[in-house]
Amino acid sequence: MLRILSIVEDTTVDGPGFRTSIYCAGCTHHCPQCHNPQSWAADGGSEMSVDELMAIIEADPFAPGVTFTGGDPMQQAEGFAELAQAIRQRTKKNIWCYTGYTFETLLNMPAQRRLLQLVDVLVDGPYIAAQRSTDLLFRGSANQRLIDVQQSLATGQVVLWSRKANPLTQTSPAARN
Repeated sequence: MLRILSIVEDTTVDGPGFRTSIYCAGCTHHCPQCHNPQSWAADGGSEMSVDELMAIIEADPFAPGVTFTGGDPMQQAEGFAELAQAIRQRTKKNIWCYTGYTFETLLNMPAQRRLLQLVDVLVDGPYIAAQRSTDLLFRGSANQRLIDVQQSLATGQVVLWSRKANPLTQTSPAARN
């Protein structure tokens, strides 16, 4: 079971193209001036099963992607890994994930690493109000990175996602295999 605050279908702000964004409950980062402080409480929202979430994801034919956001999905890594695995098995949708942790930190956290291995793009790092910019693509502060997770895992170094190189508005590379 996952603690979910809300689900927004056909949004275009949490990654490229239309997406189904799943906002989870629980975040211990407590970034000053966070745009979603109501997501901090781990007991917020309501519990939903992977099957319930998949019914919503599969019912949205216009969204080629799913975004895990919050809150911090990495703080419910086991449940989101189960959901990501179901998305991989049952759809061709790409997966983006927002987290306050850095990619490098997640590599050393077993449950989080499993989720990471199922994600196409990770938006990492805490929100830092002093580095806020409305000109940034799909993120709030300049310290946050858009990471091509599969390329980064394959090369052993962080590879930044590029809209030109990999638009991820169609199916994910992992889903095509």
